[in-house]
Amino acid sequence: MSKLQRGFTLIELIVVIVILGILAATALPRFVNLQADAKAASMQGLAGGLRAAVELVRARWLVTGSSTQATVLTADGTSVAVGTGSGANAGVPTVVGIGLALGSAAGFASSTAGNIVTFTPTAGPPGCSVTYDQTNGVVVGTAAVAANC
Repeated sequence: MSKLQRGFTLIELIVVIVILGILAATALPRFVNLQADAKAASMQGLAGGLRAAVELVRARWLVTGSSTQATVLTADGTSVAVGTGSGANAGVPTVVGIGLALGSAAGFASSTAGNIVTFTPTAGPPGCSVTYDQTNGVVVGTAAVAANC
């Protein structure tokens, strides 16, 4: 039996399979939670869009120079209801106006409770949210993190 052997032994093949299994087991958890991260990122993007909409409407309200003006006409011709007077809500969109100022909230559900509008992903948990307060125009997105989404 002086033939030259070619190929791998059974033990070498098992060792390679075990090593690949260990690598797969350590790498898999890194890719499992991508959906929560994606939802959190989309909610943070929504929060940024809401902040921009509030500031654009308020800037338009200030440029027109009317503190009694109850609506603002945006660049695309949409009429957005705003707060009037000289308080913290002066010129910021109302709970109805913020949806119009935003344009499209596709993929997000909204619910209103008093002066607060809460946006959540349509197919996501209720803890993953962004809130808008019409009393001062503040957008809060602290709940839009991967742990909540």
